Amino acid sequence: MVMLLAVAAGMIVANLYYAQTLVGQISASTGLAPGAAGLVVTLTQVGYCIGLLFIVPLGDRLENRRMIVTGVLFTSAALAVAALAHSATAFLLAALGIGLGAVVAQVLVPFAAHLAPEASRGEIVGKVVSGLLLGIMISRPLASLVADYGGWHAVFAGAAVALAGLAAVLHHKLPQRVPSAGLRYPQLIKSLWALFATTPVLRRRSAYHAALFGAFSLFWTTAPMILQQPQYHLSQVGIALFALVGMAGAVASPVAGRLADSGHTRIATGVALLLGVAGFVLPLLAPASRTVSLVLMVAASIVLDMGVAANLVLGQRAIYALGAEVRSRLNGIYFALFFAGGAAGSSLGGWVYATHGAAGAMAAGLAFCVMGLAYWLTERSPE
Repeated sequence: MVMLLAVAAGMIVANLYYAQTLVGQISASTGLAPGAAGLVVTLTQVGYCIGLLFIVPLGDRLENRRMIVTGVLFTSAALAVAALAHSATAFLLAALGIGLGAVVAQVLVPFAAHLAPEASRGEIVGKVVSGLLLGIMISRPLASLVADYGGWHAVFAGAAVALAGLAAVLHHKLPQRVPSAGLRYPQLIKSLWALFATTPVLRRRSAYHAALFGAFSLFWTTAPMILQQPQYHLSQVGIALFALVGMAGAVASPVAGRLADSGHTRIATGVALLLGVAGFVLPLLAPASRTVSLVLMVAASIVLDMGVAANLVLGQRAIYALGAEVRSRLNGIYFALFFAGGAAGSSLGGWVYATHGAAGAMAAGLAFCVMGLAYWLTERSPE
């Protein structure tokens, strides 16, 4: 069951990132103006953020298996529309739908926490989050490789078929879970602000991960552009392989979960933030040598991904301990807040790289991690 949930989370969330390496092809094919090409990715993220705030909370009210299967089928349909799209309007509407449907990945993770025994909840959530992070990390190189051979339409067509099959498996294998919360939908949404305002752990964990995810998004927005420069001169396939190597960082998720289960959340959070710092210090130390610089970039991608993977699990373990009846709402708020940090990192990264080059971009990413670490130093040790 843990393996199924991990694979499902990765397959679902990967759909948010397929378009990132295909923006140029999609905008040219659909007639989207160069100045509006960013909408290919932005609308997917907009749909996801809307879903986090207005769909994920329903996981505390609706039967979870039916909600998950319905969301996966909806995402499959949106992917099929994207695969068949030949106009910008059709593709952008499909992109919005993909983001809305993919939020069921954030119903799956609290679902795993519900099924897990208390003593091993962090470790099991960590394993499921490993699958989610692997989906994020493999999506970009996979999309690039498939598009090289079959065009960008094939990427979305294949994903649509894969999710339709996943929906059938989940319907057959997942147990039913009927939440105890009896709130009506308006009350459910209204309760989000109250939960945020009255839950210090949620606010703190969201701030930590907004800083790290902002740095992560900045790194992976600028790294492909940096690696195409004469110093590295990597091809599209080389960049895809670089991204695949960075996936090694996902191994930190279950380790972080076990540390959280053992009561070491605070110190593990500090280590995760320090890994983020290291992920940007290493490229700044890179010498003129192409080989050494590339090795340092690879090492930076791995340690940064380890920090992000570990901190995500530590945050989820902390907020899931606050009660089963509010897990989906807490998870929705948590993800919405740190995705805002990711959006800030992505947009800032492109601008800083264009104006200040690779060193400026790495320094900006370092600043995100240092801010998170400085805030961590204000956390009091638990008695």
